[in-house]
Amino acid sequence: MVLQSADPVAFTVHAVEDGEGTRFKVSDGMGPEREYHVPGGDRLHYEQFYEELARDFGTRRPRHFDQVAAPGREPPWKPLITGNLHPRILSGYGDPAVLRTEGGWYLVATSNDAPDAFPILRSADLHSWEPVGFVFEEGQTPEWTAAGIQVGDFWAPEMARVGGEYWLSYTARAKDRTLSMGLAKASSPEGPYTDLGRPLLTGSVIDSHIHVDEDGAPWLFWKKDTNSHWPRPLAGLLRERPDLIAELFDRGADRRTAAFCAAVQSWANGRRPMERFFLMQPLIRAALGNWSQVRAVLAASGVATQIVEDMATPIMAQRLDPDGGRLLGEPTQVLANDRDWEGHLIEGPWVTRQDGRYWLFYAGNDFTSPSYGIGVAVSDRLLGPYVKRDEPLLHSTPNWLAPGHASVAVGPDGRPQLFFHAYHPGTGGYNEFRALLTVGLEFSREGVELRAV
Repeated sequence: MVLQSADPVAFTVHAVEDGEGTRFKVSDGMGPEREYHVPGGDRLHYEQFYEELARDFGTRRPRHFDQVAAPGREPPWKPLITGNLHPRILSGYGDPAVLRTEGGWYLVATSNDAPDAFPILRSADLHSWEPVGFVFEEGQTPEWTAAGIQVGDFWAPEMARVGGEYWLSYTARAKDRTLSMGLAKASSPEGPYTDLGRPLLTGSVIDSHIHVDEDGAPWLFWKKDTNSHWPRPLAGLLRERPDLIAELFDRGADRRTAAFCAAVQSWANGRRPMERFFLMQPLIRAALGNWSQVRAVLAASGVATQIVEDMATPIMAQRLDPDGGRLLGEPTQVLANDRDWEGHLIEGPWVTRQDGRYWLFYAGNDFTSPSYGIGVAVSDRLLGPYVKRDEPLLHSTPNWLAPGHASVAVGPDGRPQLFFHAYHPGTGGYNEFRALLTVGLEFSREGVELRAV
C-alpha cells in the first residue's frame, strides 16, 4: 500500500499477523523502514502504536489533548461516583441514565464489551450508591446480540417508567455486527428484565431514549450512527486522491496522519468494528481539528458526496406502540449537527418537559476528546422545530474532561438535575473509566442555567 501526497509523504505499510499480534512495517520514503509490534486489538495497543509512529514519522499523537482553557469560574458540577464500586463494572459509568422512583434513584450505564451488560446501581440520597446487579449477567445476554470481550458492544441503556412497567432501551451489536436497539421490560428497576427477543430497530442506530409524554404515550428518540461510516471511506479517497490531503489539512502532523491512515485503510477494513475505530481515530481527530475546512473542501471536490452526507448525524423520533413492541408511523428528524463545536456528530438525546416546553439535551463532537460537550435545544412541540443554544451548556474543565450523554431526573429538593459522565484529567477513550457527576438545572421560558446542588 503506497501513498503519495503533496506534503510530500509516501507511506508504505505492510501488516502481518504472526500469532502474537500484528507486525507493521512502515516507511515514508525518506528514511529507514521501521517495524512495530501491536500485541492486540485494544485501544491501548493502538495508542502505543500511534505514539511510536508519531515519534518516528511526525504523525498526530493519539492522545494529544488540546489545552483546556481554565474557566473564569469553576462550574457548579458535583461529582457523585469517582471510582469503581464493583469489580465486574469494568469501565465506570458512561452514558448514565438516572431514574427517580419511590424508593430512591436508579442508575444504569454503558458496559462496552464487559461480560456483564449494563450495571444497575441504587441510591437513597444521591450520595451513596450501591451496585444491585446487571441487566444481563454473563451468559444471559439476548440471543440476537453479539457478546463477549472484544465482541460485544452494549451501550447507552435507559430506564423509563411506562404504565406499571419499567422499560429499558439499549444499543447492542446484532450477530451480523449491525448496531441495533433492543428493549427489555421488568416490574422493578432491579429486574429481572425480559427482552423482546429481537431488535426493536436496526441499521446503524444508537443511543435510544424513551420519552413518555404527558398523555402517557411513549416515544423513541435515537441517533443515526452515520459518523462511523465516513472515516474509512475518507481514508480510501485520500489513497486515491492524495492531492486532497494538503487542501484538507494545514498542519504537517495532520497531513502525515491522513497519509498513514489512507495507506493502512485496506487492512483496517477487515478488522472488527471497534478495532477499525481505533485505527482511524487519529484521522478523525485530525478532521475535527480542521472541521470547517474539511467539510468545505470535500463538498467542493465533487467526489465525496456520501462522505459529506455521513458527516451529518440526525437525531430521530418516532412513536412507540403501547406495549413497546414496534414503532408507529414514520420517523421524524428533530435535530442534526450544524454547529462548529459539535463536529461530526451529536448523540445521546434526552428530552424533558419543563415549564410547558420540551428541552432536548445532547452530546456533541468526539467522546474521546476534550472538545466533547453537552448541548441543549428547546421546542414548544415534542417533534420540533428545536432551537439550539449556540454553544455547549457543559464543556471540559481542567478538573473534568469531555462531559457527555446526560439524563435528567428530579433531585432530593424536587427540582431537576442533570446527570452526566466525564473523564478524569489526562484520560479518555473506549473502556476508560468515566465518573458520574450532576448539576442542578434552572429553567425559564428563555433558557436553562446551571445551579449548585
